Amino acid sequence: MTTTIRNIAKAALLAFWAAAMAGPVAAQDLALPSGAELTREVVQQKGAFALPIAPWSADAGLPTQRFEGVVRVQSWRIKASGLTPLQMIQPLRDQLREAGFDVALDCASARCGGFDFRFQTFVLPAPDMFVDLTDYHFLSATGPKGQAVALLASQDKSNGYVQIVRAGDGGGRVRATGAALPTAAVTDSAIADQLETQGHAILSDLVFQTGSASLGEGSVASLDAIADYLTANPTRQVLFVGHTDAVGSLEGNQALSRKRASAAVTYLRDRHGIPAGQIGADGVGYLSPIASNLTPEGRKANRRIEAVLISTE
Repeated sequence: MTTTIRNIAKAALLAFWAAAMAGPVAAQDLALPSGAELTREVVQQKGAFALPIAPWSADAGLPTQRFEGVVRVQSWRIKASGLTPLQMIQPLRDQLREAGFDVALDCASARCGGFDFRFQTFVLPAPDMFVDLTDYHFLSATGPKGQAVALLASQDKSNGYVQIVRAGDGGGRVRATGAALPTAAVTDSAIADQLETQGHAILSDLVFQTGSASLGEGSVASLDAIADYLTANPTRQVLFVGHTDAVGSLEGNQALSRKRASAAVTYLRDRHGIPAGQIGADGVGYLSPIASNLTPEGRKANRRIEAVLISTE
C-alpha cells in the first residue's frame, strides 16, 4: 500500500471516528442474548463505510467495498465469561443468512491479518469495545437491498464484546432478547472446529512474559480441550509451535519458543496421559509475527503458542 493510500485511509478513519463521538442513535435488526448491555451507539446520517471483504495482506493491504448512506455503529458487552468470539458471532451470522445476506469475509484474528487488520478497521474505543489482538472474530456481509453489515467479537477475562456496523440503509434494530449463545468456555468442539477447518488454533489463554516459558500451576482450558480432542481422535497428531516477540537474538528466541511449545506437550503428557506419538513441539522464535513488535501490545500478541494439526490419518 502506498503512502498516499495509507494517508487517505487514515483520514477517512479519523473523520468517521470524530463523527462517532456524536452520541446515541437508532440500532439495527439483530437479536443479541438476554442480558447484553449496550455500551455505545453512534450514527452518521450521510456517511461512508469501507466494508472489509478479504483479509489484510502485505501486498494488497485491506480490500474493502465502499457503502454510502446512514452508517450505524453499536458496541455491546455480554456478561458471559469464557465465550469464544466465534461462539458470539455464530448466532448473528445465522440471523443474517436467514435475512438473505451473503457473507463476504468470515475470519479469526491471524487469518484476518492480526494486528494490521484490526488497526485498519474502524473500532469504537475502549472501554465501550474491547479487542484482544490474538483472539477476535470478524464477519462482513452484504444484503439484498445494498446494505452492509460488519460484526466484530472479542473477549476479556470477564466479558464478551460485540461491535455491529450497518451501512447503506436507515432501518433495523439490535435487541437484547432470549437469543441463545453457547455456554462452554473453551470446548473440545470449538478447538476441533479450528483445527480441522483452519488447520491451526492460537491458544490465547497461554500467556507468557518476555523471556518466560512457564505455564504456571493452574489448569489451561485450551490444552484441556485439546486433550479431550486427541483422546477422542487417537489418529490425530498435533504439533505445538512456539512464537516470541523480537526482544533478543533469533537463536535465543528460537530456543525460548521451543521451550514454550514443550511446556504444552509436558502439560498434556503429565496431566492427561496423551501419547508422545500424538503431540510434538517446535519453535520459530520471532520469524512469524501476527502483530508489530514496535508496540507493547504487539509484542504481547506475538508471544504465543499455536496448535497445528499435522495428521488426519
